Amino acid sequence: MKLSKLLASAALAAVAAGAASAADVTLRIQTHYATEHPSGKLAAGFVDDIQTMSGGEIAIEMFYSSSVVATTETWDAAVNGILDCDMTGGAYQTGKNPAFQFVGDIMGGYDTPWQQISWLYYGGGYDAAQALYNANGMQLIGWWLYGQESLSSSKPIAGPADLKGWKFRSPPGLETEIFTEMGATPIVMDFTEIFTALETGIIDGADASGLYNNVGLGLYDIVKHATYPGFHSMPSDHLACNKEVWDGLSEKHRRIIDTAMQKLTLHTALSNEKKNAEAAAELAANGVTLYNWSEKDRADFRAAAQKAWDGWAAKTPEAAALVESHRTYLGQLGLLAK
Repeated sequence: MKLSKLLASAALAAVAAGAASAADVTLRIQTHYATEHPSGKLAAGFVDDIQTMSGGEIAIEMFYSSSVVATTETWDAAVNGILDCDMTGGAYQTGKNPAFQFVGDIMGGYDTPWQQISWLYYGGGYDAAQALYNANGMQLIGWWLYGQESLSSSKPIAGPADLKGWKFRSPPGLETEIFTEMGATPIVMDFTEIFTALETGIIDGADASGLYNNVGLGLYDIVKHATYPGFHSMPSDHLACNKEVWDGLSEKHRRIIDTAMQKLTLHTALSNEKKNAEAAAELAANGVTLYNWSEKDRADFRAAAQKAWDGWAAKTPEAAALVESHRTYLGQLGLLAK
């Protein structure tokens, strides 16, 4: 009798173990950040949070440094099932629809990461962005953004007047239009070419990254001027998953991933605010001049940016919808150019 009970218990345990195994989920995610990069380390914490909170029910295979496909191809790899999720950024997908510019780098929009994140969660942004993502086979889970980027320069860059004739490295797209409107000469070049171009004088300055990251790149070994806090660019990295994969997850698992993503969002902004402040103090002590543009100067830049937004809004209905959403919320925050 006892033996039969033991055998029955063992059989039930085996069935339960099989059911648990069948319920387990593995998500393959790619990020462009390296494991040793501060954002890569934060991503590793995100992975650990999901696996721990799910009690091992969700396993994450994180591919760092775009090790599966090129960064710009991450989205398509997720759509086509090579990966499950894309942890790069929406701005890489403007070739699919110009509207992605306004979920990737709004340019001249919000002053702080908290304002930009509040658009997503409390300004109608999540629904507006989700329509774009869903139409392209993906589900937007959330953002992680480190805050305003800083311009680096070999000459003073104290306000809009200093942009006249200023040659600088720029990413392609909307930014080139805005700075050209303000009299600068943007030169599109690969990120890896910035150091040499500054060193040889091909460019006067660069839009590279946030202040702390620019220090790590060694830019201030060459140039001694920078904007801080920044005002022009605040790119949003995202977590976006194949919509069928996301819809196939249980509500419990979706909640766990969403919660871990919101923690990543918070700590990305918090940690970079601290690192940028420390970098600013160090640079000032070492003779680098930091320029905090006035409210009027920021408004002038925002006005030029919004003029460029209008051109992009005319390209597709989705772009128009997102621009209108940002304009409405910026107006509520008192940040809309007059």
